[in-house]
Amino acid sequence: MAVLVTLVAYKLTLVAIGLAARERNRDGADYFLGGRALGPLVASVSASASSSSAWTLLGVSGFAYSSGASAIWLFPACVGGFVLNWYVLAPALRRHPGAAGALTVTEILAGSGGDPSGRRAVNALGSAAVLVFMTTYVASQFQGAGKTFSETFGLPAAHSLLIGAAIVVFYTLLGGFWAVSLTDTLQGLVMAATALILPAAALLAVGSPARLLDGLAQSAPPGFTDPLQGMGIAAGAGLVLGLLGIGLGYPGQPHVVNRFMALRPGAAELRQARRIAIAWAVLVYAGMLLLGWCGRVLFPGLGDPEVVFLTAANALCPPVLAGVMVAAVLSAIMSTADSQLLVAASSVTHDLPRRRAAGRRLVAQSRAVVLALAGAATLAALAGPREIFSPVLVAWGALGACFGPPLLAVCFGRRLTPRRILCAMGAGLALTVLGALYRSQVGGSWGAPLERVLPFVAAWAICFWPSARGSAAVGREGTRDLESRSRN
Repeated sequence: MAVLVTLVAYKLTLVAIGLAARERNRDGADYFLGGRALGPLVASVSASASSSSAWTLLGVSGFAYSSGASAIWLFPACVGGFVLNWYVLAPALRRHPGAAGALTVTEILAGSGGDPSGRRAVNALGSAAVLVFMTTYVASQFQGAGKTFSETFGLPAAHSLLIGAAIVVFYTLLGGFWAVSLTDTLQGLVMAATALILPAAALLAVGSPARLLDGLAQSAPPGFTDPLQGMGIAAGAGLVLGLLGIGLGYPGQPHVVNRFMALRPGAAELRQARRIAIAWAVLVYAGMLLLGWCGRVLFPGLGDPEVVFLTAANALCPPVLAGVMVAAVLSAIMSTADSQLLVAASSVTHDLPRRRAAGRRLVAQSRAVVLALAGAATLAALAGPREIFSPVLVAWGALGACFGPPLLAVCFGRRLTPRRILCAMGAGLALTVLGALYRSQVGGSWGAPLERVLPFVAAWAICFWPSARGSAAVGREGTRDLESRSRN
């Protein structure tokens, strides 16, 4: 009962934030970017929470539980992705002249090209990628909600999934980006507190780091305590590259990049925001890895490794604190799903139409699209697999390879034609899908690098091929056009 009361109080707080933010949505800039007025704490923590979905708490701890010491490579991958975003992309994006008038990542890319047909093609491909892979991503988050409620309260997974989806949709519809950013900040702080308290409780239950190592060596299969899983050099290199490749996806996540666009102007704000974000990442990912390893000693034989977080919370914490831990999982789910629903809605209502709505009409259209996309994601979650980690990484990799290389190139002054942007985006998407199919059908340690590293490298090579320098005039024309369209 205490767990349920804690959760109800937490969800009512989120709904209250949505209601309070409702009147701040007067136009598209408010609904999609919060009027570009986020402070450093809100921008950094909300960006961190939205980039760290259910797979961060359930998936990373579960991967550490099942894979052992080799999961350590997730730490430099994920923290390195935060560094790449905040120290490389964010400053360049804020200097890019077209970003000041854009509401979406796709609009920035389309604005760098000259001819209208090329811009429409970039908008169409970018919007299609967002709709397909964001829906897949959100469906995985709803799966995480169902798993959480089912494991905690014994509710049927379908009922649990519907409850979690309904709460996310409700406050996203009401408050837009303001509500999403404020709730994501609250949820990110809850996640950070949980990543500190629960792993510490688990390590205390094990006894000490030395006892943890002894317990893993005695109870786990061969290679469990080896960072390369006992593989040879070639296979081990494939394993490491596959995990490190996750970090390459960070610059291409539209639901994270829009926080950089929404942060208040000023170098001091950016410096403060990135310090907070990096500290958050170190705490959360280190905590989840430690929890997974401790869970292997404390709770051996779990049928589903991704429930180790929930098992530890219910076993090691008092009921009220366990409720906070469960709320943290739902926080990870909601802080990603709400941001992704908004990004997908912006693609439909802002990027695709030739004649865009404005003001409150655009807000009304966007709310209708959020509702429709949430319904599609819910149906996909009900029909899809219960695993969270793998589907999220496929969607993550596809978005990262599609948007990341051209966005970095444009922000660093490369003048790309629409054809070159389309080739880079298409190559990133196609190679990610092919790599995922190869990994699922053939397997092997090199399947993951083919899925996560090769697509990014190929798209990057297309963007930075020397002939791209010849289109400077086209790029300047596209930037002026983007700024003109943003004023209208």
